[in-house]
Amino acid sequence: MKITIFAMAFLLFISCDTEKDIDYVAKNEADIQAYVQENNLTAVRSNSGLYYVIEEEGSGTQAEANSNVTVAYKGYFLNGSVFDQSDAEGITFGLNQVIAGWTEGITYFKEGGSGILLVPAHLGYGNKDYNGIPGGSVLIFEVSLLSVN
Repeated sequence: MKITIFAMAFLLFISCDTEKDIDYVAKNEADIQAYVQENNLTAVRSNSGLYYVIEEEGSGTQAEANSNVTVAYKGYFLNGSVFDQSDAEGITFGLNQVIAGWTEGITYFKEGGSGILLVPAHLGYGNKDYNGIPGGSVLIFEVSLLSVN
C-alpha cells in the first residue's frame, strides 16, 4: 500500500512539470511565422525549420557546412533584446563548431552577403537554459558573411 501511494504521489509530482509538456517546435514555428508577418519579412523556411532572409546575396565564395568563415552578427530574441554581437570586424570560426542553425544558415550566403537567420530552439540551444538564453528560445541573427577562409 505504501508503495502504491508513493508511486501515485511521484506520478502526480512529475506530471505537474508543465515545462516538459511544451512543444517548442510547434511554438517556435508559430512565433517565427508571427514575427515574419509583423516585420514584413520575405523569409524562406528550410526543411529543418530554419527561416532565413537574404538581404544582400553577395558575390564571393559560398560557404559550406565545413567552411571556416568570418561573420559579423547581432543576436537577439523575438522581443528585440540583444544577447550577443560581434564588432564590425566579425569573428572567425568553423561552421562545424556552432549551433546547427548557423551551420545550415550561413551556407545560404556568399561572401559579402547579409541577411537574417530565425533559429528555432531545436537548431539553437534546445529546451534547456544555456548561458543566459532561456530554454526553447527562438534566436534571431542579423549576419554579414565577411569571408570564407
